[in-house]
Amino acid sequence: MKRIVLAALLTSPVGAEPLPPGFVHLSRVAPQIAQDIRYARDFNFIGAPVPGYDAAECILTTNTAQALIRVEARLAEQGFGLVVYDCYRPKRAVAHFARWATQSEPPDHRPPGVEPAGDTPPEAPTPAQVFYPDLTRNQLIPGGYIARRSGHSVGHTVDVSLRLKGTAVPLPDFPDAGRCDAPQHNRADEGLDMGTAYDCFSSLSADKATVSREAQSNRKVLTRAMEAEGFRGYAKEWWHFRNTTDPSTKAHDFPVSAP
Repeated sequence: MKRIVLAALLTSPVGAEPLPPGFVHLSRVAPQIAQDIRYARDFNFIGAPVPGYDAAECILTTNTAQALIRVEARLAEQGFGLVVYDCYRPKRAVAHFARWATQSEPPDHRPPGVEPAGDTPPEAPTPAQVFYPDLTRNQLIPGGYIARRSGHSVGHTVDVSLRLKGTAVPLPDFPDAGRCDAPQHNRADEGLDMGTAYDCFSSLSADKATVSREAQSNRKVLTRAMEAEGFRGYAKEWWHFRNTTDPSTKAHDFPVSAP
């Protein structure tokens, strides 16, 4: 496949929210890539918007944005596309995750109780019951699911999944969510089956986990397209990729802003 040169498109237009040199809003240069930036809204493992996420936008280094656009082009030839969940992540957000993971209050998991009587609607599941149903938050750092420092803060690391080309991306929420590693029809998910939902802190999220044939196939399609453009995955999370061709090393703390 021909390499796609998009440097001219990766210049922020006049009037855009200023970013540090070398960063771009992905929506400006690749609107065809779907976004569901989870940490800008409530539907995530904390259950609230995360400090530093002032907008639901993917921001990346120019190098990584170019590489991700090439991944999207590769997938389009196969009838697929990308959805991004997290891109650049401010250092303050990383620190917030680490503080949260060491807290003991409030309880993570709602204790079993009597089912509501009559027409009383059941309570929505807690973030813990959806995103880490078999763990407690103080197990997430030792388990390798939360890091005290993150490549996301450099801008060369992305959390992504696969979708069918041209399909809209629904925005799941807690009332409709089951545990993240349940069969796909029992969890809040987006499109193609990847074996677990995004940000699922479960052994089934590992790239070598035993999942359905469909999920295995989808993971391979995503991984091969990402690796072809220089991204390297993380063994415990099928969605997490770092752009190894990006020489950037500095972690940043500017807020995630709208373009």
